[in-house]
Amino acid sequence: MIRNYLKIAWRNLLKNKGFSIINIGGLALGMTVAILIGLWVYDEVSFDSSHEKKDRIVQVMQHMKRNGEKKTQPWNPYPMASEIRKLYSSDFEHLAQSTGSYEVLKSGSKKAFNQGSFFEEEITDILTFDFISGTKTALKEPYSIMLSERVAKSLFGNESALDKVISIDDKYDVKVTAVYSDFPENSTFKDLAYVMPWKLFQIREAEWINTMEDPWRPNFTFTYGLLAKNADLETVSAKIKDTRLRNLNERLALQEPEVFLHPMSKWHLYEKFENGVNAGGSIEYVWLFGIVGLFVLFLACINFMNLSTAQSERKAKEVGIRKAIGSKQKQLVFQYLSESVLTATFALIISIVLCFALLPSFNEIAGKQITIEWLNPIFWSILIAFTLFVGLLSGSYPALYLSSFKPVKVLKGTFKASRFVALPRKALVVVQFTVSIGLIIGTLVVFQQINFAKNRALGYSQDNLIYIRVTPQTHQNFEAIKTELKNAGHIEEMAASSTPPTYIGSTTTGIDWDGRDNSQSLEVPFFYVSEDYGKTIDWEIIQGRDFSKDFDDERKSFIVNEAAAALFNKDNVIGQMTRWDGESFEIVGVVKNMIIDSPYEQSKPMFYLVDNSGMQLFDLKLSGDKSIDKSLAGVESIFQKFDPETPFSYEFVDEAYATKFDILRRLSKLINIFATLAILISCLGLFGLASFMAKQRSKEIGVRKVLGATVANLWAMLSKDFIILICISMLIAAPLSAYFMTDWLSSFDYKTDIAWWTFAVTGFGALAITLATVSYQSIKAAIVNPVESLKSD
Repeated sequence: MIRNYLKIAWRNLLKNKGFSIINIGGLALGMTVAILIGLWVYDEVSFDSSHEKKDRIVQVMQHMKRNGEKKTQPWNPYPMASEIRKLYSSDFEHLAQSTGSYEVLKSGSKKAFNQGSFFEEEITDILTFDFISGTKTALKEPYSIMLSERVAKSLFGNESALDKVISIDDKYDVKVTAVYSDFPENSTFKDLAYVMPWKLFQIREAEWINTMEDPWRPNFTFTYGLLAKNADLETVSAKIKDTRLRNLNERLALQEPEVFLHPMSKWHLYEKFENGVNAGGSIEYVWLFGIVGLFVLFLACINFMNLSTAQSERKAKEVGIRKAIGSKQKQLVFQYLSESVLTATFALIISIVLCFALLPSFNEIAGKQITIEWLNPIFWSILIAFTLFVGLLSGSYPALYLSSFKPVKVLKGTFKASRFVALPRKALVVVQFTVSIGLIIGTLVVFQQINFAKNRALGYSQDNLIYIRVTPQTHQNFEAIKTELKNAGHIEEMAASSTPPTYIGSTTTGIDWDGRDNSQSLEVPFFYVSEDYGKTIDWEIIQGRDFSKDFDDERKSFIVNEAAAALFNKDNVIGQMTRWDGESFEIVGVVKNMIIDSPYEQSKPMFYLVDNSGMQLFDLKLSGDKSIDKSLAGVESIFQKFDPETPFSYEFVDEAYATKFDILRRLSKLINIFATLAILISCLGLFGLASFMAKQRSKEIGVRKVLGATVANLWAMLSKDFIILICISMLIAAPLSAYFMTDWLSSFDYKTDIAWWTFAVTGFGALAITLATVSYQSIKAAIVNPVESLKSD
């Protein structure tokens, strides 16, 4: 029976090649979008799934009151892990403290400059390391190191790295005690190039750790834990809530820190906090793309429904004869569902080919490294189920509608599809274009927001500006390197700093002054810079002066931005005395606000001070008289002269700043692509409907031509209904899009207004595309000789 149904379905597909191509093509595009989005969604929701104990892994975090708001941060003070371990050991199987590390790893002539971490040894019991060699006890000895497979190969090639000795910054030697497989791309620890013991960090920083005035004040460590099997996350969070508060002095206690546990399952998807409450995060994009994928797929299914029901009069006789010879309605339903499932199967084959061809480009746009597991039976099971779902969804309405015809009316020749039958078809076309127009409007608004933020005044110049991470050895030769670079004409200016110009590195709550309201905790970012920093980045002084070596007491001076100057509630802050950690600092200059952190937020108060010791970065303004390549080659040559052991690497400030737009830029590109496909799918449906309507009204067109109607008159008649439907779609999509996109924009402090032309361009564009789609069929029908249309009568 099933074989017979499939044979008939196959014959029907061949009999109506034009409509079959439209149906299969539309479904193939819709299924391709759905599969690609499904792969992206799976990559997101499976983040960190490589860890076997993911459901019990947590990170210790803090909510703190800062500048009148409750902020959330992952950093903790040095004693946090040991305090929790001491007081709440029964609630945790393991705890591990960590801090970041940038080190030069050297083995013979080979060097690697990578990002790693110092961890307490229990980290191997918390995270799942796939050990290629070595064991989970690899961090027991202080002078040991675990290498990722990538770094091990860069240092030792195909030779085993186990038990080899490598040099760290030419200061101390460590033994490789384990090599682990690189973490997947969809992992929090994907960039973890190496792991060194916490004991080594304590040895290296012993002087600083032992002389900390208040170890509970600075936040610079991460703390990870594995909950006990019977422990409840919320209960344990409540227990540890005051762990830091009870160890703070009266002033720091104004921050009201609340310690809590953030589960690994939420690290990626629910990373956003607002006023101490989890406010989502990447999960919003998962929902967004998931909904977009379903909508685009639904648009393709609508095409099938519309074209199938549009052919009702042609199929009526077939239904009547089948019912007359004894076919039951459920058999007819099954027959038409077989046809839709067969159509979906052909569409799946095409969509698989498209997915294979488009996946590299999709990965590039989405910033992913998604692969398709072609040999995974679960993958194919999902595809088969997906195909059945699409086939049944798209074929259900046509099957029920066509199988409901009365055989007596059909065989007598009195059957005529009611004019009301077209209403669902028109409604579905409106739904199609409402979704498509809404996606286009959304894309344009995202594009406007990105451009609005990009065009915001930076407050400094990024032209030819780079920064280079340096070792302490290189930093000691700052003046000599600067002199050689200037003499060689490779740079215009050079400075040292603690943080790149595009990031906020350190903050403090210790700055105070007479007259400040001390009932509120104040936290401000600060930057250590050398005297020529302002000249290097070309910041704009609006009050006072720049830093200068001409002043002996420059280390006791602050330069602040406009936002920081506003904290003092006075027109001129030059000469204002402040206190920081018991020392006095004078404000000597005010600079224009600079975009340091997010380009979508208001500028934060910034404090700059001179400190020429121990800074990690050199900022260079490359010469404008040479090509960039020549300048960089010269810079590298001189840097290698002073520190030949450290690999030379740099980053352009404008490129680093551009990464702040990556998420929205990718979002905009993807939605734009999906919106274009949605329009294409909708147009395929319109093309098919226009073709059907032209054939259905061919005799009417012939009569009108005989009576004197022009081609333009007939074109307008055939196009009018579609134009009305598009106008209705626009009237629905415009307010809905305006509402949702206004709500989306409200999440930004610095945001654009939705321009009126967004709706005008989208509306006229939709009308133009619609007319272009239906005009071919309309004009084709209008120019047919009326004799051909009327000769059968």
